[in-house]
Amino acid sequence: MKCSEIIEILRENWPDQFALDWDNVGLLVGRREKEVSRIFTCLDVTEETLEQAFDWGADLIISHHPLIFSAVKKITDADPLGAKILKLAAKDVACYAMHTNFDVLGMAKLNGKSLELKDSRALEATGVRDEQEVGIGRVGELPRTMTVEELALWVKEKMNIPRVNVYGDPGKRISRAAISGGSGKSMVRQALAAGAQALVTGDIDYHTGIDAVAGGLCIIDAGHYGTEYIFISYMEKKLAQLFPDLEIQGAKTAFPCRMI
Repeated sequence: MKCSEIIEILRENWPDQFALDWDNVGLLVGRREKEVSRIFTCLDVTEETLEQAFDWGADLIISHHPLIFSAVKKITDADPLGAKILKLAAKDVACYAMHTNFDVLGMAKLNGKSLELKDSRALEATGVRDEQEVGIGRVGELPRTMTVEELALWVKEKMNIPRVNVYGDPGKRISRAAISGGSGKSMVRQALAAGAQALVTGDIDYHTGIDAVAGGLCIIDAGHYGTEYIFISYMEKKLAQLFPDLEIQGAKTAFPCRMI
């Protein structure tokens, strides 16, 4: 199957126009007319995931985070990005990114489902599809009222992650929560406006955390990887449905940092 034919189907399911303006999605490296029989999916295009893809014999890599975010003036092996682009070109492996278009049309609902949110809606609406608002994150009612500490443990269990950082009174009772996968410090205002008492997200810095608590919002930082690596298993299954004649493989789960 040609890479261009695969891209057409991907765009039917997760159209590029749903990506945010600053994003860089679509085919970033490779030939549109390349014949593809094996698709490898990952959260990030790292040296480790490239090695897995190459060893498996992938023809196309579909990542969540774009390999290339901004203008590239030089492509050499002197920097990590250039080295990865050169390796992809040398192996004739194409690389396609589905970032905020997937956040809007997939990740938000997956995250909300992970926490079993009820009566949920988009935390920040960015568009409409099939007569329903779609956007970044979800906000809704928890399946039961729980303390912040209980919610933190709930997040760890439901999202299968090893650790979380918690800002706020561990005994405070929470019935309504928001979740925004990835880097969600910009979603504090939206969470408060939506009536959430807690926000589950990643990449929270110290001042954002304490300021959110001062404003009445508890924060559970489950990590950028922890809130988004569900992309890998979801895409592995979804791509197998969309392309039954192709071989699909997902990257191994590997949290990029650990506590010592």
